[in-house]
Amino acid sequence: MRIGILTSGGDAPGMNAAIRAVVRTAIFNKIEVYGIHRGYAGLLEEDIVPLNVYSVADILQRGGTILRTSRSEFFATDAGVKKGAEVLEAYGIEHLVVIGGDGSFKGALALQKEGVSVIGIPGTIDNDIGCSDYTIGFDTAVTTALDAISKIRDTTYSHNRINVIQVMGRKCGDIALYSGLSGGAEALILPEVKTDLDGICQRLLVGKDRGKLHSIVMLAEGCGNYRDYCVEIEERTQVTTKGTNLGYIQRGGSPSNIDRNLACFMGYNAVQAIIKKETGSVMVQRFGGYQGIPLEEAIQIPKVFRQDIYDIAMVLSI
Repeated sequence: MRIGILTSGGDAPGMNAAIRAVVRTAIFNKIEVYGIHRGYAGLLEEDIVPLNVYSVADILQRGGTILRTSRSEFFATDAGVKKGAEVLEAYGIEHLVVIGGDGSFKGALALQKEGVSVIGIPGTIDNDIGCSDYTIGFDTAVTTALDAISKIRDTTYSHNRINVIQVMGRKCGDIALYSGLSGGAEALILPEVKTDLDGICQRLLVGKDRGKLHSIVMLAEGCGNYRDYCVEIEERTQVTTKGTNLGYIQRGGSPSNIDRNLACFMGYNAVQAIIKKETGSVMVQRFGGYQGIPLEEAIQIPKVFRQDIYDIAMVLSI
């Protein structure tokens, strides 16, 4: 048996741990593994190499992805998908493991419709995959944001200011939500919650009147640019307001213990699913356990906003 593995879309800390788990589990079970560089673009260009135990040595702690990643416009076409399936057949790759997010899984589903046996592993810092409680990379991104919040709070306190911290999350505000809760943010601006800027500013002023000397506002990038919010908040509160965009620092760095374990479990179970002929699925963490969900079904599951966590954050941030 021969399997291929690729990473697609945005990189996430823990992808290397998942690659390592897939490769070592496969080799343990006498299965050949081929790595596909640069995602679907590399597949179309036949940038494919054999992997062994030593190929994945000393990568567990590394961020990013040793297979590298990219996005391919041609693969989004019927001709591109067909060529991808033909390349896999030419290399004798019987099963394909795809590590990535929603767009990556849609690509995997397109290949499946061309007769390719596929299995997905959710890897994205945004945690925006509805079929899995958590995705590889999310915990590390939150930890990175939390570290930044603590450092920015030091200087914000020193100057009696408000600071707007922008984090990644276009349609899903989980990084802002979870880091805001654990970082004690005074306000959260998320795609899932209608923004009431007057209400937020009033909340900040109530805290100021009570003796609070500084405030942190967490902003998910899908809600707009932090610079615009800084201007509006300062105008409404008459408190000096600065901003910080954490940017791509959230995608890098050594993965956390949680992300490493998540990647190990998902990678191992992905290969087990191949051995049991249970492909055409996405390996997910749900309700405290790991399971496979049919790929087509997994893509359709909507992401559920954790209103309970938001409500707790609002209570604790007074």
